[in-house]
Amino acid sequence: MTKCYISYHNMTSSLGFDSATVFEDLKKGKRAIQFVEDTSRFYKPFFGAVIPTEILNSVFQTLEPNTEYTRLEKMLLLSLSKTLNASEIDLSDRVGLIISTTKGNIDVLGPQSQFPQERAYLSELGKIVQNYFGFKNEAIVISNACVSGILSVAIAKRYIQEGIYDQVFVVAGDLVSDFVISGFNSFHALSDAPSKPYDTNRIGINLGEVATSVLITSNKNNLSEDAVELLGEASCNDANHISGPSRTGEGLYRSVQSALAEANIDSNTIDYISAHGTATLFNDEMEAIAFNRLGLQDTPLNSLKGYFGHTLGASGLLETIIGMQSLHHNTLIACAGFETLGVSKPLNIIKETTTKELRTFLKTASGFGGCNTAVLFRTLS
Repeated sequence: MTKCYISYHNMTSSLGFDSATVFEDLKKGKRAIQFVEDTSRFYKPFFGAVIPTEILNSVFQTLEPNTEYTRLEKMLLLSLSKTLNASEIDLSDRVGLIISTTKGNIDVLGPQSQFPQERAYLSELGKIVQNYFGFKNEAIVISNACVSGILSVAIAKRYIQEGIYDQVFVVAGDLVSDFVISGFNSFHALSDAPSKPYDTNRIGINLGEVATSVLITSNKNNLSEDAVELLGEASCNDANHISGPSRTGEGLYRSVQSALAEANIDSNTIDYISAHGTATLFNDEMEAIAFNRLGLQDTPLNSLKGYFGHTLGASGLLETIIGMQSLHHNTLIACAGFETLGVSKPLNIIKETTTKELRTFLKTASGFGGCNTAVLFRTLS
């Protein structure tokens, strides 16, 4: 079986516009979540993490665009341009493009948008990114709720191992919009303070926006210094409820089991878990049950939602990049906001950012519709 690696990467986020800078901020405990009150963009105030419009527009101008782009398109193009430049890869017909997003350009449907409503189609977003960079192959858009970002990594791996592509660029992004705010607000899921994943006093999620990009490749001769190998991956749908996870963690449990089987490793070899951790009652409890069923209750675990908010279809890719940085720097990032365990099963939540030798980490994600994805990564040294 062809080995696959995740290599060059970038993030355009509320904490910075490159991965190294963002990771340094995380080590210092810096959180992007704040009280957002912007009547030009949102119908109500909320606690979340958004990219300042002025900064985004200013940095985007360095690309010298010759036409108008939506906010999300700017984020995606900025991130992917940096990853492409770092990789120095020619875009032949053996190079694929995957775009991960849950809502895409949903904001163009609003009354203040200057763009045609057709821009909201995910296929249109795919064409814009593809044509901007000159990819030879049509963009593949993955929109499977909040597992989309990490599921895109798994799908890129499968394309390479099936011989369809040699290398695949994945770019993921979602933005905070009135549509997203109202949707989560209807579930009474929004927190009126910075979120506290797995904590007994958690009351819900914060929303965030980000664009991230990575290169998935089979070429071991062109890798970034923090590249990791993709050992195994799997997805499973628990078919429990349109918005609620299985109470037994069945889908997540089976996803991790299958990923471990493909990787041919035992769960006790996992050094660190980058979990979904939305700070909602049902999600956090479900994860605790699943991880205990897998014998992972003592494995160091965090959620990054307390730093960036929930960035929807980009969250899995964002958290994968941070996991790569954690392995590269042998550093476990604290689970922001966590104080006292608030789930029924034991978990080893990372309370303080610490140094520890790391080699293998597990990234998991769960989303609406019962979807669950797990991917295992290992350092090359």
